[in-house]
Amino acid sequence: MTTRRQGYEGVVITTPITVPYVRYATQSAHWWLGQALRDLIKTSGIAKDSIDGMCVSSFTLAPDTAVGLTQHLGMSPRWLDHIPMGGASGVVGLRRAARAVQAGDADVVACLAGDANHVDSFRNTVSQFSRFAQDGTYPYGAGGPNASFALLTRHYMNTYGATREDFGKLCVDQRTNALGNPNALMKKPMTLQQYMDARVITDPIHLFDCVMPCAGADAFLVMHESRAQDLGLPYVRILSTIERHNAWTADAIQYRGGWTVDCDDFYAHAGVAPKDVDVMQAYDDYPVINFMQIEDLGFCNKGEAPQFVRDHTFTTDGSFPFNTNGGQLSTGQAGAAGGYLGMVETIRQLTDTAGKCQVANARIGLVSGFGMINYDRGLCTAAALLARSDA
Repeated sequence: MTTRRQGYEGVVITTPITVPYVRYATQSAHWWLGQALRDLIKTSGIAKDSIDGMCVSSFTLAPDTAVGLTQHLGMSPRWLDHIPMGGASGVVGLRRAARAVQAGDADVVACLAGDANHVDSFRNTVSQFSRFAQDGTYPYGAGGPNASFALLTRHYMNTYGATREDFGKLCVDQRTNALGNPNALMKKPMTLQQYMDARVITDPIHLFDCVMPCAGADAFLVMHESRAQDLGLPYVRILSTIERHNAWTADAIQYRGGWTVDCDDFYAHAGVAPKDVDVMQAYDDYPVINFMQIEDLGFCNKGEAPQFVRDHTFTTDGSFPFNTNGGQLSTGQAGAAGGYLGMVETIRQLTDTAGKCQVANARIGLVSGFGMINYDRGLCTAAALLARSDA
């Protein structure tokens, strides 16, 4: 039996913040998250003491969690959540925060994600990423996600006929989008030939298939619509959200994600269809996951993403605007902030504040998240449909 879910009427998202990414930095995750909170306060005009809810995602905050961060930031929230879900954190954080505001558990929630990137940070993260990683892969030299995504990519290519040129087309268009994003770390155009000629990392993964770890932070606020209006803040409405964890456990190798379990309900709850989506932001640590999300969220059938990519263009002025700020593959992956990158970009798109990345007449945006890879699958999937305030 499926219970009809309550909508999100009266609750909105506002104030997208990006603390500019850098390749390496000596500051702690606490510093990056503090910078994001500072910018939220400065941009929104809301006093720190008036932010009575906080949601935090970070891989490098340890040994602290969100509760430890409150003391570092001088906060005393009456509602607090810690979302350690990697690329799904932005959508899951939004879901939790919106329901807290609806329930009266908080009036204004700051959703924060950020990570440090010291010279040795990424190695430490992958070596301690999960008990599975500690026991089953890292001791055998398979640390990090490259080998896992090589497995998923090869399986997808063998099953559905995708080629490196197909993955490359999407990567090249994302790089074109990134050239309009002042926060993107990849500043040079890329051709398909350059993508094809890049050195092998873990066959069939080549250099430009791999996300680049960096340091940075992203953030946004969730509050009542009336509060945003009173403050004169541009905002977007929440049409629908879903999350699903550890889906399709019987699949020998992941070729679909948890989005497929809830996709029909996702669109029905929003009252829209895939054809109504004007801009899509997908978690993109590797191109094969983009293909999976395009299929699993209803834009084409399973196995048809290669042809979908051949039939479309993905730049901000293209037929299917996709990862319009460049996505992680061209902007960088600031740890858990990678799960927020699509959220803050969609808020900007739907409030006409995306600058050179702006998609004309964007009214409905889809944000998709994917996280917590364990050898042959990612455990967390989530998605949100957002709309302009006047849509």
